[in-house]
Amino acid sequence: MASPSKARAALAALREELVGDVFAPADAGYDEARAVFNARVDRRPAVIAQCADATDVVRAVRFGRELDLPVAVRGGGHGVAGTALGDGALVVDLRRMHRVSVDPAARAVRVEGGALMSHLDRATEPYALATTGGRVSTTGVGGYVLGGGSGWLDRAFGLAVDNLLGVELVTADAERVRASADGDPELFWALHGGGGNFGVATALTLRLHALPEFSVVLLLYPPPLGPDVVRTFREVVRTGPDEVGGAVFYLTGPPAGFTPPELVGRPLCAALLTYVGGEDDLRKLAQPLLALPHEVELAGDMPYADAQCLLDDPPGMRNHWSAEYLDTLPDEAVAAFCAGADGMPVPTGSRHTLFPQGGAIAAGPHAYPVPYRDAAWAVHPFALWADPADDERALAWVRDVRAAVRPWRTGAVYLNYIGDEGPDRVRAGLGAENTLRLEKVKHRYDPDNVFRFNHNIRPL
Repeated sequence: MASPSKARAALAALREELVGDVFAPADAGYDEARAVFNARVDRRPAVIAQCADATDVVRAVRFGRELDLPVAVRGGGHGVAGTALGDGALVVDLRRMHRVSVDPAARAVRVEGGALMSHLDRATEPYALATTGGRVSTTGVGGYVLGGGSGWLDRAFGLAVDNLLGVELVTADAERVRASADGDPELFWALHGGGGNFGVATALTLRLHALPEFSVVLLLYPPPLGPDVVRTFREVVRTGPDEVGGAVFYLTGPPAGFTPPELVGRPLCAALLTYVGGEDDLRKLAQPLLALPHEVELAGDMPYADAQCLLDDPPGMRNHWSAEYLDTLPDEAVAAFCAGADGMPVPTGSRHTLFPQGGAIAAGPHAYPVPYRDAAWAVHPFALWADPADDERALAWVRDVRAAVRPWRTGAVYLNYIGDEGPDRVRAGLGAENTLRLEKVKHRYDPDNVFRFNHNIRPL
């Protein structure tokens, strides 16, 4: 550890060199700078460097190494585990770096490391182009993509990592490198699911797909109809094209314009179908769900970037999430999933969600460290609440949901859907054989495990 005098001198130099802002614990604005999406996370970094560009990132990492500080990287700050922060760490905050450059002729987009999903989606929308993105517009693109990347378009266009063309990285040695299929392919492979273990991603280049039309059908049902809704949804997805995605979920009636006042704050079951195409064709596919008696019907063509906002949650709530991936969804699994809604914290913003997989997810490259690719379904209990007194109730509900569907699980898991659940779950999210290979890449690029505030891969 550096001496106090050395630390003070280094901090003064960083403040002078950085184009962006620097916050230490005694500075005004420090508490605001360290706030993340999950209000359960309350950590006190030693220094927060709000970088303006990649050169600032190099300066910040060099400062951290000089003082022997571990480094946390903040993109969107949306992860449930709060890995954007670390007690006593240097936080490289990328939020000022959110420029998006679209190349419509090449069908590619370059996204800076601090961009949110909304920055990406709004930039590509004028060109009728899109790529698989997270289901919440405030999610950070960098952490989302490097963790694998599931979203409304994944059955049609593959996981986000399947569309990754290149990554610009600042390593633990404060060196700038670029990983791609023909430029350090081993590092490029590791970035397809290995997360932020290998450096600070200052920019990512992604493949775009034509998206001239996008449509949704959202239906709200009384909860007792849930098993019928899930079974019907299962059949619609099974018989439909890869362009169909969506979810079935239980929720508390939101105070949105499409929710009648008498349903606000009440438990509901929802079916959401998304479609890479127009409303008329989607309505035909959704007919079995439309035939079930429902309380609310919202259907129509919708800009994809708007659809990405449908499940946006307010910041500052307490969060706990997890997931189990299922290899099959028999009626017994449907019953277990639906029964899990009984313990969901209500009234809160919690959601008990079932996502379909298959399509381009299952057909995608199997060499990458995303072993959940072959699962048929994903169960995602998502607890969101305000009162700390409800902490144990919310955490217990998530544990109970996982236990209820365990008989059908594959064992693999999407790491972006979980918090800190231990090294065995990290291994499950990467694959046992992949983990050894990733540890070798980690040793090459970060032998001191400087980037440890993540689903950590330890150097071999």
